[in-house]
Amino acid sequence: MKQHQFQPSLPPPANTVGIVGWLRKNLFSTPLNSILTLVMAYFAFTMIWSFTDWGLLNANWIGTTRDACTDTGACWVFISVRWDQFMFGFYPSQELWRPKLFYWTLAILVALMAYEKTPKRTWIFIFFGSAYPILMAGLLEGSMFGLPVVDTHQWGGLLVTLILATIGIVVSLPIGVVLALGRRSEMPIISKLSIAYIEIWRGVPLITVLFMASVMLPLFFSEGVQTDKLIRALIGVVMFYSAYMAEVVRGGLQAIPKGQYEAADSLGLSYWQKMGLVVLPQALKITIPSIVNNFLSLLKDTSLVLIIGMYDVLGIGQSANNDPDWLGYSTESYVFVALVFWVFCFGISRYSIYLENKLNTGHKR
Repeated sequence: MKQHQFQPSLPPPANTVGIVGWLRKNLFSTPLNSILTLVMAYFAFTMIWSFTDWGLLNANWIGTTRDACTDTGACWVFISVRWDQFMFGFYPSQELWRPKLFYWTLAILVALMAYEKTPKRTWIFIFFGSAYPILMAGLLEGSMFGLPVVDTHQWGGLLVTLILATIGIVVSLPIGVVLALGRRSEMPIISKLSIAYIEIWRGVPLITVLFMASVMLPLFFSEGVQTDKLIRALIGVVMFYSAYMAEVVRGGLQAIPKGQYEAADSLGLSYWQKMGLVVLPQALKITIPSIVNNFLSLLKDTSLVLIIGMYDVLGIGQSANNDPDWLGYSTESYVFVALVFWVFCFGISRYSIYLENKLNTGHKR
């Protein structure tokens, strides 16, 4: 009896795989989708080409005065002339090495902490959260190292934005974790106090909190005690976002199956061991998107400090727009500020996606 011979499998049709297959499946699957794709592609191309023509091809890059700019494209000369103000505010020019050193050390430490194979990484985290802010505060202000004192009202631009965002992120997360644990505590006093704190701060807008921190907070200190405006803004931002962070962490705690708590109890772990070794690592892992979303909101909300007389990078842009010598170039200013915020927000977002993929333990369906 002759044995049946199977023919080798044929490759799939060329128009169903690769780029062509993806286009047919997602953009040109039906006549209506094809029409919508072409219309949207036309508008997208028009907008991209217009911006490229204005912002790159016909833009003005070189010069020091308004005369170097033409009406055919963007005047990035305006940004280059105001570069130091955008980066450092009104910091004395002869002392700019200090904020520059802060930028470089911050970038190096963040890179070392983000790279998982960095030796002594835990100690770097501890240094970043404890000694580093004190050292940088002393360096920037100057009182600690015998340098000329630079008052914080001279700080501004990206310097203020990064200080507010970095300290707000680093401090609000652990406070939020404590508040979340307190809200779920079985001790009525701790639970009620945590609930009251969270609901009060979540019930008022950040603008109100900044006004209160700037105007009312000094009333709670002893007579003659002076509090810096930047410190007051930091306290307001931390208190406000720690309440939001607490609710995010609480959602993660509630998502952990009850069996995890019972398993930790069966091992004889104490409350803090159970939370630190079993529950919190899982809760923080599944709440990474929400935590990062709060971080991004905090970074962008730093622009609200303008209402209490502090000039972050957006405030510097708005003040530069009022310069009589450069009237009419506000578009370039806002585009540059938007690009600065986008770069930081995009970087944080991509790193959070990397963390999600790295910490994924196979629970995806």
